Amino acid sequence: MSLFNIFQVSSSAMTAQSMRLNTVASNLANADSIVTSDGKAYRSKQVVFEATPMGGDASVSTGVRVRQVVESAAPARMVYDPKNPAADAKGYVSYSNVNVVEEMTNMISASRSYQANVEVMNTAKSLMMRTLQIGQGQ
Repeated sequence: MSLFNIFQVSSSAMTAQSMRLNTVASNLANADSIVTSDGKAYRSKQVVFEATPMGGDASVSTGVRVRQVVESAAPARMVYDPKNPAADAKGYVSYSNVNVVEEMTNMISASRSYQANVEVMNTAKSLMMRTLQIGQGQ
């Protein structure tokens, strides 16, 4: 495994975690939404990752990429509010199925994963610099 592959692996992970953070932000922004343009409540989205081989040899190193973004199958949150113009015939309003606590947990996890990959890149850079200094006789 080339030392440069470390940068590719960490970079791919940072890109994937960045997409995860953007998805969490979108979910949180729509947590209290009632109706979207299609007339239905917003459905939370989740990012699905997959490992991918980098380069020609699949056994050398792997990275990560976003396989897909899927909508949550959880039911919409129903709130009884008969005076709301968006209420159905029974007086219930269909709110998004975003779980704010779960999204905050996802945000912290994605942020820490991103930070860990930054540290991996910084450590690899530092090791490369020290290796070059050894070659200079210092």
